Amino acid sequence: MQDLLREIEQFCLRHDMSETRFGELALNDKPFVSQLKAGRDLRSSTAVRLRQFMADYVARQTVPDDGSGRFPAGALAFPHRDLLGIAHLERHEIFYVLDQAERWVELNRQPSKHSDLLSGLTIINAFFENSTRTLLSFEIAGKRLGADVVNMHAAQSSVKKGETLIDTAITLNAMRADAIVIRHGSSGAVDLIASKVDCPVLNAGDGQHEHPTQALLDALALRHALAERGEASEDFTGLTVTICGDILHSRVARSNILCLQALGATVRVCAPPALMPAGIGAIGAEPFHDFDAALDGADVAMMLRLQTERMEGEFIPSAREYHHLYGLTKSRLERAAPNALVMHPGPMNRGVEIDSDVADLIDRSIITRQAEMGVDIRMASLDVLTRKVRQVEGWA
Repeated sequence: MQDLLREIEQFCLRHDMSETRFGELALNDKPFVSQLKAGRDLRSSTAVRLRQFMADYVARQTVPDDGSGRFPAGALAFPHRDLLGIAHLERHEIFYVLDQAERWVELNRQPSKHSDLLSGLTIINAFFENSTRTLLSFEIAGKRLGADVVNMHAAQSSVKKGETLIDTAITLNAMRADAIVIRHGSSGAVDLIASKVDCPVLNAGDGQHEHPTQALLDALALRHALAERGEASEDFTGLTVTICGDILHSRVARSNILCLQALGATVRVCAPPALMPAGIGAIGAEPFHDFDAALDGADVAMMLRLQTERMEGEFIPSAREYHHLYGLTKSRLERAAPNALVMHPGPMNRGVEIDSDVADLIDRSIITRQAEMGVDIRMASLDVLTRKVRQVEGWA
């Protein structure tokens, strides 16, 4: 009962709806919520009906308008056909995607998680590079929005038979997909494909370039974690985030540096000299080789794995030596700010870049929350980028 009342209160706050109006819309019973608080009996079937109403209401909000004037009207709020990187986005455009994802957070926490928003549309997930988390997240996102989702795996691709990337792009375009999600091992490959197709393209990671939806989901997870602590604010101004790991090969690091800085955070990056890209300071990040110094007073520690699949040659003496110098342990975490949050985009190599007793800290680690928010951000991205083809008012 108390859980349901809390859900109703949060729903009414998010949608600027009075409890009287909620009762009227949900059950044609204006005093229902006040009577529920006073001890009115609640049937299990009524609880299911109320939760279904909230889920359906969220799904029907095609173009939410909070009336705040924070964003330009219609397509001007996000005037891009594709989502290829964070570097292409203005600060208010990042905020817009994050705000759009909030309603999917609410839907995905309901028993019924389905929307027909993209019913009749076809989404192709073209993954030329192996993935588990990202592919699964995009597939769930597309299906929860009601789209027909087709996955194309690298091992099954005709590229393995000698077909050029451009010919593959032309073939995908001929199939008249409504959006294509692409992951590729080469930097710039997603941009190339986007230039050859007629539908929106989402970058699910290209080489050492960018991984925009990962940075957006990390920002959303951080926003929620701070809000739960009562530290909610318009942006991340005053926050210091330390990103440690294989910075050289990490598209996640690059996208997060750009995103976090756009939202006001101070970003430190830490890696062994061989894994620190030259000129990293040019994009505003402060480089460190001493992890203890990089963690000093940090509000967030974001750990990255060693991307051995991208390494040619010896970049570190051994995994054991790396853990000694750059692994996040409980004792090392004490150098950060009190209650500093712990993040990791996954997959984790426990005992290398992060210890299990840190990764699993209930009150500090938000790693599982990052996985949760991945679906929400990808639903928001697919929703926004397909509004033109769906002829949504202001976007067609």
